[in-house]
Amino acid sequence: MRYTLLLHYPEMSPDELGPDAIAEGMRAFDEYAKALDAAGVLLSAEVLQPSSASTTVRHRDGQLLVQDGPFADTKEQLGGTFVIEVPDLDAALDWAGRAPSVEWGAVEVRPGATHFADGAWQGAPGAR
Repeated sequence: MRYTLLLHYPEMSPDELGPDAIAEGMRAFDEYAKALDAAGVLLSAEVLQPSSASTTVRHRDGQLLVQDGPFADTKEQLGGTFVIEVPDLDAALDWAGRAPSVEWGAVEVRPGATHFADGAWQGAPGAR
């Protein structure tokens, strides 16, 4: 089963973090990604730019609205994702518990319903 691990944690600037914390975080996530890859469960991983670089688009009253920044006004932001293919939720939870960011934020584990690959929708019955 396909799961996306959504890493939520407080956003801090490089100055707030400091070079040692940045280096340690990069090392920890590199090790984590390599462990997922070596286990044969990693489908993709992405580190996102800060939420200040995002733009939110929504449709309201017949108009397209474009807003700088994230939709949610929270202290924790989505910082990255790992998409994994594992046998079941227990295996996904095990990998989520090993994510370095679980020490300072939440890791949301969400099962996939469908995904687009090789020119077509894959997954659940009724996929487009």
